[in-house]
Amino acid sequence: MDETKIVEALERNNLWWKETFALKFKPREIYNNIQKFLAKRQILALVGLRRTGKTTIMFKLIEDALKMMERSDIVYFSFDDFKDLRLFDVVKSYERLMRKDTRKGKYLFLFDEIQKIDNWEEQIKRLYDENPQIKIVISGSESLFIRKKSRESLAGRIYEFHVKILNFREYLLFKEKKLDNISLHREEILREFKNFLISNGFPEIITEDKESAAKYIKENVIERVIYKDIPQIVPVGDPSLLEALFRILLEDPGEIVNLDDLGSELGMTRQTVSVYLEYLEKSFLIRKLYNYSKNPRKTYRRAKKYYPTIITPDILDKRELFGKIFETVLVNQLNAEFFWRDSFKNEVDVIQLEPFSAIEVKSGDIKERNLLSLQRFTKKFKPKQSFVLSYDMKKKINGIDIIPFYEYLLK
Repeated sequence: MDETKIVEALERNNLWWKETFALKFKPREIYNNIQKFLAKRQILALVGLRRTGKTTIMFKLIEDALKMMERSDIVYFSFDDFKDLRLFDVVKSYERLMRKDTRKGKYLFLFDEIQKIDNWEEQIKRLYDENPQIKIVISGSESLFIRKKSRESLAGRIYEFHVKILNFREYLLFKEKKLDNISLHREEILREFKNFLISNGFPEIITEDKESAAKYIKENVIERVIYKDIPQIVPVGDPSLLEALFRILLEDPGEIVNLDDLGSELGMTRQTVSVYLEYLEKSFLIRKLYNYSKNPRKTYRRAKKYYPTIITPDILDKRELFGKIFETVLVNQLNAEFFWRDSFKNEVDVIQLEPFSAIEVKSGDIKERNLLSLQRFTKKFKPKQSFVLSYDMKKKINGIDIIPFYEYLLK
């Protein structure tokens, strides 16, 4: 590739080389955790769904590094438009442009959208092994580890951080809503929650209307991931089947998935459905929950549930689906990994391991009969806490606390 284009990109994106660099950064809960590992030798990998703020976090790392390093020793490069490039082409172009020798001194290299280049894992492994003086930060708009060999080849060399869409607490901070007194601001919180559902917590559209948000989510997130990002990394015969599978889970989330039934509905084999679910999960469009058991082997063998990680505005318009929508949003807000269902179809929505908790999610009225499964789980497994997250109900039934979701999420 013509080095002129690499140099132009370096000059365009590394403004701190020539001028004062200031970033408008709103706090993210994950940032402090990432920052703690900046001094470690290992590569830092920021992964997550498109448009969640990974690049902004990279620039915040740069802003902080400028307080401790020479500005010319910090290098950012995005491979978004350079899929035929090699990492070492960027390093050598930087050395010639800035008259540097990266074998001497300390450097910070940040490579954005690194999954766009072929064999990126072997290239980054070589750069890491041969250049201990270079600190490396990478990002990917979907999981960098959608291919199993990627994780295996970098074992011990990398720390992975999942940058998610804003949670409800972060969303309120981004909108500069300081609602410390939850009881006093209850109506405003519920009003903001409806707006939060429209934006799904994507930072760029938290103030957009429903129509604009719908277009953004459809074109910049879902279609880009399904029709461009995933097929660039792994073989997908027909991306439209990926979208059809995602739509099924979007419109009927939280059901026990039967691979044979899904395959029949979509005209796919059971194996293909399983592989496509894995692609959607590793691209962060869906979340998989395991059926909890004290025996880990049973947990991973049992049938699983899947939830979309985002709710499209057209689904929000279907009032009859609000219970499912509310459950989906809370499952994602809780970062749920487990649910529980026994052979008698008793079921609890979320089981958390730290601390060991059983959580039921209910959007409507709650009666004693709605708590039977939660009570059975509590009696059998004795979690540290069992409670129900409601939309706007606060009371106690048979010793079980019913808590408005916003009180729990904003505490």
